Amino acid sequence: MIQQRNIALCIILSIVTCGIYGLYWYACLTNDTNTAAGTEGPSGAVTVILTIVTCNIYALYWAYKQGEKIDIIKQKHGQPSSNSNILYLILCLLIPVVAWALMQNELNNFAN
Repeated sequence: MIQQRNIALCIILSIVTCGIYGLYWYACLTNDTNTAAGTEGPSGAVTVILTIVTCNIYALYWAYKQGEKIDIIKQKHGQPSSNSNILYLILCLLIPVVAWALMQNELNNFAN
């Protein structure tokens, strides 16, 4: 079961904690998306470690794959897929927190 999160609070906590909460949120996004899509993939902790070790290069791959998984979730719930993987990839290059907020918004829609 995925948890519904307040997006504004997540962004504020990420800023106040100088990004530490952002890493936690990043890991939670990964775990929640894997759970909702029913797919196997790296856990949240592994994605955080890979992102740090690769100097954020893995985050670009992660953002693209998250878009694919969110499309799988949409299809499972009978909604048309939006092919948002390119959008998430570009936003992750420019402003990662916006990409995370959009992903969280999609997950919040399916949290019930």
